[in-house]
Amino acid sequence: MADEQDRRGEERDAERDTIRARARGSAPVPLSVLDLATVGSGLTATQALRTTTELAGLAERRGFHRFWVAEHHSMPGVASSSPAVILAHLAAHTERIRLGSGGVMLPNHAPLVIAEQFGTLEALAPGRVDLGLGRAPGTDGATAAALRRTERLREGADEFPQQLAELTRFLDDDFPDGHRYARIHAVPGPVQGTVPGGVQSADRPSVWLLGSSGFSARLAGQLGLPFSFAHHFSAANTIPALDLYRESFRPSAVLDRPYASIGVSAFAAEDEKEAHRQVLTGALSMIRLRTGRPGLVPSPEEAEAHTFSEIERDFVNSWLANVVYGTPDEVHEGLDDLVKRTGADELKITTTAHGPEAKLRSYGLIADAYGLPDASADTP
Repeated sequence: MADEQDRRGEERDAERDTIRARARGSAPVPLSVLDLATVGSGLTATQALRTTTELAGLAERRGFHRFWVAEHHSMPGVASSSPAVILAHLAAHTERIRLGSGGVMLPNHAPLVIAEQFGTLEALAPGRVDLGLGRAPGTDGATAAALRRTERLREGADEFPQQLAELTRFLDDDFPDGHRYARIHAVPGPVQGTVPGGVQSADRPSVWLLGSSGFSARLAGQLGLPFSFAHHFSAANTIPALDLYRESFRPSAVLDRPYASIGVSAFAAEDEKEAHRQVLTGALSMIRLRTGRPGLVPSPEEAEAHTFSEIERDFVNSWLANVVYGTPDEVHEGLDDLVKRTGADELKITTTAHGPEAKLRSYGLIADAYGLPDASADTP
């Protein structure tokens, strides 16, 4: 009886915790989704964003904990240039799943603008908004310069800690007296609870730091913030960055101990051959991006017909070595192994596929492999 009460108490605590989550089914850690709203050849951004919406609904029904979208610019195959706009749409089509950015690139935007956007999202979806922040531009240098209206890109990255501190003060509405921004307020936000007759929710977006190297890992640890590492495109740095985060961690009002998630590229299909056929599209898409020829995600047929040079073939082998793909059981085993090797507290699964059917099917198969409950089965 006592064990059952303890279990229920832990579940209630997990539900109230905006950072930590409870693993479902047989998953070793909570499973979440990172989506880029990828656009396949022959398809439109409208179709890609519709798929993103369908995927958010699937993720909610199957017990994935979070659904994040990532900021990218000037990439024809990625329709997630405006995370806050997409998240507002998803808030209207979901009820429980946490929604967030993975991430918003802080140097691209004024901190006040981000505080207003995510304060608005918090008002639309109270208690379930995450604000994941990165310091990279999410694009090439020329596009970053156009976004920021400056050529001083290096300085923008170097000023990240100061920008983060400013953003946090706007979110909390706690600039000290005498500060030049003390009379400026991010609305919606806490100031609405301090004016006559004002009532304001106690909730505010949960701030995460994102990274693919040691800089944000160390900063997240020093500030006592949750950290999410981009294992899906920087696998060699995953364990060193997570070790640095844990070594640097100082307890804060947000967390009493480290909490680290990792983004992992995964794809499941009924047979291994089909899974390889699908993930090859993402590898070819990445080759084109890395060689200055970004485009739409190619179809499996296009990827199969492509004649890979020796250098490209080496890249494909290297890239796919860090993608967990195959049958549902193989993906299950691969993700479990990744958790064991990294000690990650949460997995954010990202999938690049040409068409919506394969993408949605993959997430469904992964959910099945872990025995995640299907909430739609309870609906009459």
